Amino acid sequence: MGRLVFLGCIAYLVVGIGQLVVGTVMEPMVAAYGIKYGDGGQLVVGTVMEPMVAAYGIKYGDGGQLVMNQFLGGMIGITLAPWLMGRIGKKPLLLGALGVMAVAEIIYAFQPSWSVMLTAAPFAGFGFGTTEAVVGSFIIGSAKGNANVAMSRVEIFFGVGALLMPFAGAALISGGNWETAFALVGGLALITLAAWLFFWPTILDRPVESAAHSGTGLRGMPNRGRSLVVLAACSVFFAVYVGLEMSFVHYLPSLLVNQNGLSESSASLSLSLFWGAMAVGRVVSGQAADRWGGGVYMLVTCLAAALIFLLMGGFSGTWATFALTCLAGLAMSGMFAIALVFANRAVPGMTERTTSLLMAFGGIGGALMPRLTGWFLDDYGMEATRWLFAGFAVLMLAVIVWALLSAKGLERARARGAVS
Repeated sequence: MGRLVFLGCIAYLVVGIGQLVVGTVMEPMVAAYGIKYGDGGQLVVGTVMEPMVAAYGIKYGDGGQLVMNQFLGGMIGITLAPWLMGRIGKKPLLLGALGVMAVAEIIYAFQPSWSVMLTAAPFAGFGFGTTEAVVGSFIIGSAKGNANVAMSRVEIFFGVGALLMPFAGAALISGGNWETAFALVGGLALITLAAWLFFWPTILDRPVESAAHSGTGLRGMPNRGRSLVVLAACSVFFAVYVGLEMSFVHYLPSLLVNQNGLSESSASLSLSLFWGAMAVGRVVSGQAADRWGGGVYMLVTCLAAALIFLLMGGFSGTWATFALTCLAGLAMSGMFAIALVFANRAVPGMTERTTSLLMAFGGIGGALMPRLTGWFLDDYGMEATRWLFAGFAVLMLAVIVWALLSAKGLERARARGAVS
């Protein structure tokens, strides 16, 4: 199990580096090119977007198309991961996903024609999405009672990747070698592929008894309707959580520059605070969830996040914003991993399908809500956008309450069925 967690950490580090180079140059893009925040809401390539525009002579709409192509590839990978795992097996699927990711990123690094870039983008997204979904299902399915701790450890490295890449990207850009950022991701993907190839965890070769493998899924389960409600609530939670996280990190530097008068470099430190707090929080989130129970942990952290973002709406000073940003990172640090485990325990026997479903909804929220936030920022301004974040956080709290109540009802129904 230790080897699986170690390899999972490496894989999530690469996915974090490749996916989360966001927000760092949002404000200088807006200042330099005069685009609207609503347009920038689609630009999640982030760190390398500005020099890419200059190198290719493209417009930001074209850059957004590259991102959308990559996003669609990720959605396909996440959605098809359970089916592909059943068709070709765990090891070929994961190694293939890492290989596709590496090849696509290396193609990016050679600065081919723009049409080739757009063609490679869905393959890069497929590699990221499939790797994240497959490794997540491996961890949850194998760790069983220790799933909270194991997933939290893996998520630490996702956060570390998100924390480090903006610094690496900024250094490469300043040195005039922005395309090397893609080569870096491609090289790390190849190293990860080799590690999984030569040190494949034998725990994954054990047969697993689950509905996902037997082909019955929800159809063969008792209390199917209640199970669907739980999955629906958890899916909405993932959409709101990921959407809030991505919206916040996209636009926080812009809020600090325009409202607080910070320089762009100083404002970018807020993202380091957020991701650093995320990484620290994930060190203890698994143990806290095991001690309190996953449901109680989610309720407490969502309540804390709602209070923090409400305070952020009322206190817009620089130091208050920095402090509350750090607290927000701590509160939200374990939500993704613990919610994955919570959903899989609430509706057991479908680990691959449930994990892929929830990650897919997270991807939808992460794509749509930053776009909504950009439009809102254009039309209503900086101060109102702080309250929009608070509204998202309150909505997230309401959704988790719905999920917890639904899971409790499902548990009671199962208990009645067992007695009868």
